[in-house]
Amino acid sequence: MPASAACTVLLGLWLALLAGPAQAEPPFAGEVEKRIATAMERHRVVGLSAAVVVDHRLAWSRGFGTADLEHSAPAGPRTVYRLASVSKPVTAVAAMLLVEEGKLDLDQPVEKYVPAWPRKEWTVTPRQLLAHLGGVRHYASEAEIQSTRRYPSLTEALGMFKDDPLVHEPGTKFRYSSYGYNLLGCVVEGASGKPFVEFCRERIFKPAGMERTGPDDVAAVIPGRARGYRRGPDGAPRNSALIDTSNKIPGGGLVSTAEDMARFAIALQTGKLLRKETLEAMFAPQKTKDGTPVGYGLGWSLASDGKVVRHGGSQQGTRTILHMVPDRKLAVVVLCNTEGTDVDALAAQIAEVLAK
Repeated sequence: MPASAACTVLLGLWLALLAGPAQAEPPFAGEVEKRIATAMERHRVVGLSAAVVVDHRLAWSRGFGTADLEHSAPAGPRTVYRLASVSKPVTAVAAMLLVEEGKLDLDQPVEKYVPAWPRKEWTVTPRQLLAHLGGVRHYASEAEIQSTRRYPSLTEALGMFKDDPLVHEPGTKFRYSSYGYNLLGCVVEGASGKPFVEFCRERIFKPAGMERTGPDDVAAVIPGRARGYRRGPDGAPRNSALIDTSNKIPGGGLVSTAEDMARFAIALQTGKLLRKETLEAMFAPQKTKDGTPVGYGLGWSLASDGKVVRHGGSQQGTRTILHMVPDRKLAVVVLCNTEGTDVDALAAQIAEVLAK
């Protein structure tokens, strides 16, 4: 097949994947789309995909703008985006699945499951990692944030930080740490006896129907993958910096679609992945040793009103949010390929429309 014909076939496949089946427009669609249009204009968004869950079902999904400017590829509900830190709730669910099976004790030292983790001044536990209370450092430099090195395993990626001292005694302070979640991914591997991505694929992605979710492999051909953009000094889109997220798969190295993440929310809220009491424990605010609430559960950011659980992500070429209101059986997913976009506020606005 000539190269030009092959490209035509691939583009056709891309468009078919993105479009999905025709949907009847729900009553709230017009108002939701107005909110999205306003946000896209304000933030000069290149491409964005959104999905809405109502009464534990995928009620609406759509793409807006462009997934890839150089190839004039439109964004759709099945466009694949970097999840960035929205990978963390997935990792948290993987850990809690193992807790339910009795294979993981959240209050044991992490070295019980990760022999490569060296002895520290203080003991770190999986529970503390889940709540960002473990004292494991976050990024220390732009070089780490913009790493293009390929790491063949999670254990090798530990080499970026495992020999550094803890930044505080575990349990005494909240300190957000993607590296802490990398260590948690290694805990999942040690407790399950399987590679992290394989475990997630078998126990989370397949049961939830998340067919287009997986690792952000920069070398793989992933149909429908969005290109990432940042705004230049004149506001015009520029290509995002190159990175290889193999150094942080559990903390920020997965890709997915708006529809897949909506299915993830449905599977969680309907008990398809975890028992109700396990989910309630994840949504409970964690506390420091002196009893101070930290506004974070086990893998989730918690609103002050106790009704909204969510997680956002920010990374080169992406801004993401999964916003859930479990009591109302609602969820909103917004994935965007333009850095600096306030998707958190947009998701909250969409949730307000749904609650009317």
